[in-house]
Amino acid sequence: MAESGSTLVPPRLLYVNANNPTDDIECSIHTIPKPLAREFAHVFGENYLQGFEAANAARDDVKVFAVPTNQRAREDLVNIGDHIEMEKDRLLNVFMDFGRTFCERVRAKGYWADYIDPCSGLPMLTKHCNKVYSEVDGMEVLLNYRSYNAGFCKILTHPKWGSAVYPASVFVHAPFSVVKEALDTYQVSPASS
Repeated sequence: MAESGSTLVPPRLLYVNANNPTDDIECSIHTIPKPLAREFAHVFGENYLQGFEAANAARDDVKVFAVPTNQRAREDLVNIGDHIEMEKDRLLNVFMDFGRTFCERVRAKGYWADYIDPCSGLPMLTKHCNKVYSEVDGMEVLLNYRSYNAGFCKILTHPKWGSAVYPASVFVHAPFSVVKEALDTYQVSPASS
């Protein structure tokens, strides 16, 4: 499936846990297209940059980027049961570690970054945000992945993994070079080829 025109770095699998090489995450970097810009403004509001150095925020090369991530689940996540909940917890923990570490690397350079809690849809680091971000909608816009409705839920389908996928997102306000450098600290998985 083709990525959108906003793709700067196409999806690739990255090792995110040196202690467990099966904890890989598919990551890419995108500019924010119009439909997602509205969603971003809705979720983060206008004051998300409070507390970040004005000199960095005013640079011409500083933009908002999305880093959508997807993990291949060991189970089809549409199913139900204790083993499915355990798998969702495992995937959540892998992403939360990745999101925290990735954002710390960007923030250490003086730029804003935040990651979305996949369980609540709320930002983890930006205060006073109470609007929910839709991971499925984000993956549809950024990666052209498909979804379908199952009751009241939208189910994402990955082009290779089907509904055995766990989506989660990071957002960054920084120069592209800072975002790419933070992503390049992770080793590319041979499965990306």
